[in-house]
Amino acid sequence: MTFSIRFRTLGVALFVCAITACATSPLGRRQLMLVGEGELEQMGVSAFEQMKSEGQVSADARANQYVTCVATAITRALTPEQGGGQPWEVRVFADDSANAFALPGRKIGVHTGLLDVAKGQHQLATVIGHEVAHVLANHSGERVSNQMAAQGVAAIVSAAGDPSSPLNTVVQGALGLGVMKYSRTHESEADLLGLDLMARAGFDPRQSVSLWENMAAASEGNRPPEFLSTHPSPATRIRDLQQRIPKALPLAQQAWASGRKPNC
Repeated sequence: MTFSIRFRTLGVALFVCAITACATSPLGRRQLMLVGEGELEQMGVSAFEQMKSEGQVSADARANQYVTCVATAITRALTPEQGGGQPWEVRVFADDSANAFALPGRKIGVHTGLLDVAKGQHQLATVIGHEVAHVLANHSGERVSNQMAAQGVAAIVSAAGDPSSPLNTVVQGALGLGVMKYSRTHESEADLLGLDLMARAGFDPRQSVSLWENMAAASEGNRPPEFLSTHPSPATRIRDLQQRIPKALPLAQQAWASGRKPNC
């Protein structure tokens, strides 16, 4: 099979995949979605149970109460379309890394190391809102779908001819760049959506800038250049959040006016 025929075969396969499995993110971005919501939730629940069995769940009652208070304030503010009114399981893990995560199936985990960087409830809400936004925007499903599509493309290329062909090299290079770009896209999207979530819960979105200033200071000298990273730099995130705050602040003011003022 010639190079041009292999390329057309690949293009047809990708086109069919794109038109039959498209979704739209909350910010209007097209997404590839090859897995169902129920399947994703099962995967999330299973992964969380494994983390609890293998990881060290913190026994610090105050830390668990504090994190649960912030997380619950955010999840209670979700709209019906976002699954509001359903309980989320929240756990604190004894881990020195400044990290947190949320999984399909309504699971939230926060590392104790994050509590040293996120100063106060508003900064912690920035991170938890960000992680919940990943779930609401189906970023996990999109990542899984992209991996499935990448594996399918690799199989097409391999079946079409020599794995070392120029087409194979081009496709694999494009896939590598695509995965990197999508990851940055997910992070940036979750930053903006998470800002709205924390604001609607009654947290101050202006504190998101302070959070990322703290993150930048904590990671000084440990970050690769942004073009080599799968995450936006703290400076980029701060700039984007500052541009979003004028939209998020009225949401917080509405929450405050209605009496929604978390005190965690």
